[in-house]
Amino acid sequence: MGGVTVRDVKERFGLELIAGNIENDYQIHTSDISRPGLEMAGYFNFYPAERVQLLGMTELSFYAKLKVEEKIDRAEKICTPATPAIIIAHGMDAPHELKLVADQKGTPVFKTDNPTTRFSGMLTNYLEGQLAPMTAIHGVLVDVYGIGVLITGKSGVGKSEIALELVKRGHRLVADDLVEIRQVAKNVLIGNAPKLLEHMLEIRGVGIVDMMTLFGASAVKSDKRILLVVDLEVWVPEKIYDRLGIDEEKMKIMDSELTKLTVPVRPGRNLSVIIEVAAMDYRMKRLGVNAAEEFSRKLSTAIQEKSESN
Repeated sequence: MGGVTVRDVKERFGLELIAGNIENDYQIHTSDISRPGLEMAGYFNFYPAERVQLLGMTELSFYAKLKVEEKIDRAEKICTPATPAIIIAHGMDAPHELKLVADQKGTPVFKTDNPTTRFSGMLTNYLEGQLAPMTAIHGVLVDVYGIGVLITGKSGVGKSEIALELVKRGHRLVADDLVEIRQVAKNVLIGNAPKLLEHMLEIRGVGIVDMMTLFGASAVKSDKRILLVVDLEVWVPEKIYDRLGIDEEKMKIMDSELTKLTVPVRPGRNLSVIIEVAAMDYRMKRLGVNAAEEFSRKLSTAIQEKSESN
């Protein structure tokens, strides 16, 4: 599982720190957001202190009607050592009493110009992605015609060279060598490069190159949903490879299954074009157009008609 700090959230959403501090750089361990309406009324029996606390107009308008001693009491109970951050929506300023207690306890209080509901959705989606179960796979991830293609295979089989050719053909590199994969939902896997390797590509004999510097921002992408796995293997003459594409092979990553193609590598094969075609064919199959099944149906019809004529 990935980790998210309050500093990460601040930088991601451009939040303004208005009270407390981020010196402790609190960790956020849940994607659930709390809107402490009942807590403002004094009910703290089930207060989820470990969540990010989001205050909107409703909570702050009620808070403004409380007596000073009640405001301080509520603020002290909301600002616990376990509370990672308090965020105020609509660009509103924090009440004086809340600022005072937050400064004393060091609980960071931010504000955002976004409306409460919109920001809650944005923050929840971000945290779910970052806190999702994660694994790492040796391979290359590219965005080909909008399809996230994970290219796997033994070291030296030519994955990075294929990625370079695909970028030159107008596609986008997401990750090379190591792909971090997060399962944000069942059968929904998002891949990205580790921060250290972002935009980098290793070409044997040349070294490490920065793809964004060489080809521009349109040649790279920060993350992409993985829909297709292309596994490269050195051609084995004795092995029988699928020539029709009727039987769909699957690859399991964590709890999700992805469509997998095994592509043999031998001199003279243009693997970049093959991967382009594989991505386009995958898209057509999702639209209900399956060339292999259509060919099989026509072949069966032709055999049946010939049999009947005899």
